[in-house]
Amino acid sequence: MPRLVRLTLNGPIKLEPREKPYWACGCGLSQTFPICDGTHKSCPQREPDPNALYVYDTDRKNVIETRSDTAPPPNSEQV
Repeated sequence: MPRLVRLTLNGPIKLEPREKPYWACGCGLSQTFPICDGTHKSCPQREPDPNALYVYDTDRKNVIETRSDTAPPPNSEQV
């Protein structure tokens, strides 16, 4: 079943489990997901409007559609 997932981070999440930290993808665009590959660095150029919803192709490389969007209220529960 296809689904639309809202990702609001535009950078990685630092994880420090043991000897050295590693970075988990927070933007959803990494080609090595769930490990960050630095793709988030291009988000400001590809996604200039923070209030828009950007739809990517299946390779997560190109924006194929831009929609107007309003984020759900904070802490809203959706079923």
